[in-house]
Amino acid sequence: MNFYQHLQHETEAARQYLLDAPIIQGCQLGEITLNQYTAFLHQAYHHVKHTLPLLMACGSRLPPSHEWLREAVAEYIEEETGHQEWILDDLVACGIDREAARNSQPSIETELMVAYAYDMIQRVNPVGFFGMVQVLEGTSVKLATPLSHIIQDKLGLPDSAFSYLRSHGSLDQDHIQFFEGLMNRIESKQEQAQIIHCARVFYRLYADIFRALPTE
Repeated sequence: MNFYQHLQHETEAARQYLLDAPIIQGCQLGEITLNQYTAFLHQAYHHVKHTLPLLMACGSRLPPSHEWLREAVAEYIEEETGHQEWILDDLVACGIDREAARNSQPSIETELMVAYAYDMIQRVNPVGFFGMVQVLEGTSVKLATPLSHIIQDKLGLPDSAFSYLRSHGSLDQDHIQFFEGLMNRIESKQEQAQIIHCARVFYRLYADIFRALPTE
């Protein structure tokens, strides 16, 4: 079993906690409202807007021995630039004012997830940030595209309301293969344990964002 496979195995229970969030379960059954979808997009905006700053912080703190990983971070930065604006585009297509969304406040659950990511990079070990990559990109591949079609069928929204979900569902398929290759180059048992721990925490924190979304 390579490290990527080990990471998947060791985070299975935490991943299931996320997938068991009532709003995700309900959405899979077609039980979703416009208010819930736009609430999700608001919170997505408030964590996605930190993607580039987090990647930059991570890259800047990696040691010289991890130059290969810093180069990978540079590729992520190029791929992830501007994605928060896609989410605002989707909100506008749902009838939400762009600047009102931009200036809204994140939920405490979103703030805590973002804060943990910065803390991990700055205080503990920047390699741990890849636990967050595991959670966000893995979840996108599994859920983003199929749920976007369910939401569209239920709410009758235009295609322009799903640029974030659909782009990430397809983009992250390639990202996961890239991520798998990176993880299999992590040889330090200490760093492997750190990534597993962080992924478990991020699954919990990300699940809490979904569990805090409005129920209908």
